[in-house]
Amino acid sequence: MPTTQSSADNRPVETITAIDALLPRIVEAAPAEGVKMLEPYPADFAVHMLELLNPALAQAVLARFPSDRRQKVLAAASPALRQQWMRNEAYPEHSIGRMMEPPLAVFRPEATVAQTTEELRHFVTRAFITYAFVVDEQERLLGVVAMREMLLAQSDQRLDEIMIKNPFHLTPELSLTEAMRATVVRHYPVYPVCEKDGLLVGLVRGQMLFEAQTVELSAQPGSMVGVEREERLATPWLRSLKFRHPWLQLNLLTAFIAAAVVGLFEQTLERIVLLAVFLPVLAGQSGNTGCQALAVALRGMTLGELKSGKEKRLVCKEALLGVCNGALVGVTAGLGMFAYAALQKHPSAPLLGLIVFIAMIGSCLISGISGALIPLVLRKLGADPATASSIFLTTATDVASMGIFLGLAAMLI
Repeated sequence: MPTTQSSADNRPVETITAIDALLPRIVEAAPAEGVKMLEPYPADFAVHMLELLNPALAQAVLARFPSDRRQKVLAAASPALRQQWMRNEAYPEHSIGRMMEPPLAVFRPEATVAQTTEELRHFVTRAFITYAFVVDEQERLLGVVAMREMLLAQSDQRLDEIMIKNPFHLTPELSLTEAMRATVVRHYPVYPVCEKDGLLVGLVRGQMLFEAQTVELSAQPGSMVGVEREERLATPWLRSLKFRHPWLQLNLLTAFIAAAVVGLFEQTLERIVLLAVFLPVLAGQSGNTGCQALAVALRGMTLGELKSGKEKRLVCKEALLGVCNGALVGVTAGLGMFAYAALQKHPSAPLLGLIVFIAMIGSCLISGISGALIPLVLRKLGADPATASSIFLTTATDVASMGIFLGLAAMLI
């Protein structure tokens, strides 16, 4: 029995139905899960699916295929798409080079409007064409022709007469953040991507840039607490356990460090039991101060605002804010400690209030500095600045707040 064909793209109706059903699931899943979902399907089906995905996600899925499966998928792709996928792999993750699509509407400058229009008829059945790209014999970008200019031009005019010369373009090495900063005031539907010598190597759609940036920002809060970027709601629980558990073990280790600090002052706590009541107060306030500084630092990195040379300014600002906030909340906390100790008829109630005040300033100061420094240090070491940063921050703030508070109590009372 012959297979029914779709009039839209000549794909079998059964294939289109399967793609429509599977596409939302793959979009919501991590790349590794997407590979598993595509396992039962032939290579040409996988190619159709990857073409519909955001190019960055498609590249991530393709990279996670087993070697033999990947070769079959590449072989099933069109020559232009296969070449583009292989070219994209040469660029770093989260760069524009990983998001490129093949530039289909590429013409020589001497081509006429009539000749170009005739060739475009073949392209528009396969892809949405926004611009025609004009290149020289070495494939270097000379100009861009918008469809509007094609409609208004005479049929015998050459493309180099109506093209926009020296058009804006991205480079493949640009990070997503740098590209977003460069395009935020332009709002073009499509951006050509060229090497430094002008060689046209691909194109990136504006919509895909914003989609990728949205995913990047949504992954940041999870990364701060050890949740991998690839984890989604649909991720199997066993894989989620594998992602999360190592960071929880690290968190436990750092908690032992904070507990050891408290253990050093065990005798002090036995003498002044009411100190234990205010340990969570100091830890909570210093932790919140550090998280505020951390959020600002990570936001500055994500948006490209925290450039080289501005690190010292950030740290000094967060240190100053730590002192000011610590002093303001320290007054309230100190009065609280004084009132509580007075109710307990403790003879050192005023001194305990003063200790809480000083400890709050010191712990908020260290927390603010730590919140700014931790992502900077991680970036300096070549690691993701957001990766489990809150775990390291919690350790720093707990050790600082408890150490300063109990240390002052041990010395002064």
